[in-house]
Amino acid sequence: MSSRYLRASGVHATIEPDTLVPGSAILALGGAEQSHVNLADPSQIFYEYLARMAHVTDLVAPAGEPVTAAHLGAGALTLPRYLQHVRPGSRQWAVELERELPDFVLAELPLPAGARLEMALGDARAEFAALEPESDGEPRRFDVVVLDVFSGPEAPAHLASADFYREVAERLEPGGVFLVNVGDDPPLTLIRSQGKALLEVFDGVAALCESGMLSGRYPGNIVFAARAEGWPAGWTDALLAAGPHPASVLSGMELEDWLG
Repeated sequence: MSSRYLRASGVHATIEPDTLVPGSAILALGGAEQSHVNLADPSQIFYEYLARMAHVTDLVAPAGEPVTAAHLGAGALTLPRYLQHVRPGSRQWAVELERELPDFVLAELPLPAGARLEMALGDARAEFAALEPESDGEPRRFDVVVLDVFSGPEAPAHLASADFYREVAERLEPGGVFLVNVGDDPPLTLIRSQGKALLEVFDGVAALCESGMLSGRYPGNIVFAARAEGWPAGWTDALLAAGPHPASVLSGMELEDWLG
């Protein structure tokens, strides 16, 4: 096991092999498991919510075609590794608040050769807003933007807002998708508030989750996928088939009714 003390948060980060999945490793922060990486096969994603996110990225462009992606919250870079593996040549950018974490992760779990990933350190909203324009002076835009920093009442208010979601919408390419992972406890107050905030900004919003989460009686994660152009019916069928199972995908009036 490798360990690094993170001065900003005052917790220890550890990386140790997952003995049950050969070629895999687990990143923990303060003793709490935070990320799982399969170095032997980055296309295999252990966490349910991340697998659902990965399946949405599969629909953004034809299979194997490179995409541009921004990751707000880096962790062990599980999803960037996935995109690099299944879409070689993808251009990616990630930001992490824990300034010492990326160096620790990349030293212990290097990215594969050829990966195109830029790292930024600091607040996700501030760094996202400060992104350098393209060489032609145009603002930098992405096919996929991933926000993975929310957990219950500790969600940063300046990120958990429709105002920030509008900033993200301006950075999406046509046909692009914004993915938001929200972890919460019953009665899922944060999850419902973020779903409503996304509906203020995007025409097409869907909630992806393990079916039992819809009862509102259990803690867990729901992934929101948001598009400016509306939610394609074919995406619902594809995501239900992809799982993990049992899977639910809510959109349109069905989602609005569930949000309340």
